[in-house]
Amino acid sequence: MNHALEIRSLNVAIEQIPILRDVSMTVPAGKMVGLIGRNGAGKTTLMRSVMGLLPFTAAHLQADGQDLRKLAPHQLARRGISYLPEDRRLIPALTVEENVLMPAWANGIADHAKRLAWIYELMPEVKEFRERRALQLSGGQQKLVALARALMPGHKLILLDEPFEGVAPVLSRRLTEVIGELRHQGMSVILSESDDTHSADLVDLVFRIERGVVSAG
Repeated sequence: MNHALEIRSLNVAIEQIPILRDVSMTVPAGKMVGLIGRNGAGKTTLMRSVMGLLPFTAAHLQADGQDLRKLAPHQLARRGISYLPEDRRLIPALTVEENVLMPAWANGIADHAKRLAWIYELMPEVKEFRERRALQLSGGQQKLVALARALMPGHKLILLDEPFEGVAPVLSRRLTEVIGELRHQGMSVILSESDDTHSADLVDLVFRIERGVVSAG
């Protein structure tokens, strides 16, 4: 079986305090994996480590045949790997479309027009408010835009950190539809939640994290 992501013996310590302990997990290509754990369990730390945003040690960290230990964060975007942070991090003064295109400008994504058309087809509501400034959107709408932005570079593997957190039920259902469609289109996804309220019907397999330790199931 091909794997979109393979992690073996990943450790993270902050000021010598262990945060992630000997984490090993595998994401099969084209599958959706749930990462379930309470707040503070280490979900965000794990995702940020995979993306090269935190210092870590690992025996093995590979995606699509590439050793991620040797790549800078911006190099991951050019290889189709992306991350949706829990706090969205949109630029309020920019329009929706400008926010979505930011990764393309920053990373020199050549087919950004084709990517943008695909994103708008996937999420027509984002196209509808593409000329509005991000600060004019509700929290749930901002989450959709942040997902659209992550999809600009992320066409192989995408890490979604608490995508449903703080989102109204009607937009949670819409997010569930969009994320489910990503799997149907062959993308590999890691989706973190504090419980499996939204992800139970989406994911193919589950890893649970508690106090920085990851276990299957």
